[in-house]
Amino acid sequence: MSRKKILNKTSIYLLLVVGLVLILFPTYLTIITAMKTPTESAENFFSLPKSFYMGNFKEVMARSHFFKYAWNSLLITGVSLVLIIFISPMISYAIARNLDKKYYKFLFVYITMGIFIPFQVIMIPVTKLMTKINMLNQGGLIILYITYSLIQSVFLYVGYIKTIPRDLEEAAYIDGCSIWQAYYKVIFPLLRPVTATVFIMNALWIWNDFLLPLLILNKSPKYWTLQLFQYNFKSQYMFDYNLAFSSFMMSSLPVIIVYLIMQKNIVSGLTCGAIKQ
Repeated sequence: MSRKKILNKTSIYLLLVVGLVLILFPTYLTIITAMKTPTESAENFFSLPKSFYMGNFKEVMARSHFFKYAWNSLLITGVSLVLIIFISPMISYAIARNLDKKYYKFLFVYITMGIFIPFQVIMIPVTKLMTKINMLNQGGLIILYITYSLIQSVFLYVGYIKTIPRDLEEAAYIDGCSIWQAYYKVIFPLLRPVTATVFIMNALWIWNDFLLPLLILNKSPKYWTLQLFQYNFKSQYMFDYNLAFSSFMMSSLPVIIVYLIMQKNIVSGLTCGAIKQ
């Protein structure tokens, strides 16, 4: 092996190690701080805990209405995902099967152009609009999640549906199926890989999102999600890092578990439809 190749490989592995440390170090701090007493954290913030202290988790659940905010996050995430999986494929199916028509081509470009518009550009007009129509509540937040999810979801679904032969639908029509029956019984089951990808990506985004809940739900604590609860944690508990990091760890566990179980579907869903079959 030449010296140049050895140097290139060494550089790549060095960058990977640095990236791994940058990713794992915050995780390490979160776990050890959540399992320390305040005294142990004051002595050495970076050291391992002397014992796995679980009192921080119990105190968070006892003092902070943690499960109420967890329920709010679960409700918003669940309802949003169900509606996204119901609406996005139908819109994408209509577009994918009519891309030769100017109206549908314009609609596809119009929706996907949202990829190039940062949310920070439109967040003030959106907040003013939602205030004006009295939608600063969980229902308004769900509508916004569905709207913003269409950008990426339609892009993925259209690319995948274009690879599905039209012969399948024509055979269904010959057997007496309506357009809806052909879509629901023939096309939609074939969308399972990309549907899994859309589901996982939006679940991670909605559960972990902070900015939209801050703009829409922060007027009353009863509407808070877990992320808003954690944002207001420092004032409620006077910068108690042990309790705060316990809350971070508890709120992260559900999405970590979901991701670990379904991570293979993300890759398969993204690559399906990338090539013509």
